[in-house]
Amino acid sequence: MEIIISNASNRPIYEQIASQVKAAILSGELAEGEQLPSIRALANSLRVSVITTKRAYTDLEAAGFIETVQGKGCFVAGGNTELIREEQLRGIEELLGKAVAEGRTIGLSDTELQEMFALALEV
Repeated sequence: MEIIISNASNRPIYEQIASQVKAAILSGELAEGEQLPSIRALANSLRVSVITTKRAYTDLEAAGFIETVQGKGCFVAGGNTELIREEQLRGIEELLGKAVAEGRTIGLSDTELQEMFALALEV
């Protein structure tokens, strides 16, 4: 798993880390039970504060994506397939909402949007 931090981004570094780890879990790049780098190791490799990586891991754990085992480290949470599905559905709904908003911006009717959606399903 490669994490890329952008200093030019308006998002805090801990959010960039958390979103990239979450994306790796959702895509299957990180499997259930797989160990994540330690907070210190990740902080060193990214050249960021330990506090920053701790915040990212804390947010991921609160969201149910990872779990911490005292003395062993952080692991991709098990049994979260429903959570992953819900997260993916939210992402799709967000994209569809953006498409509808863009369509309305240029004056498309609901019928025209439905026809476009039906065409996209045929691909």
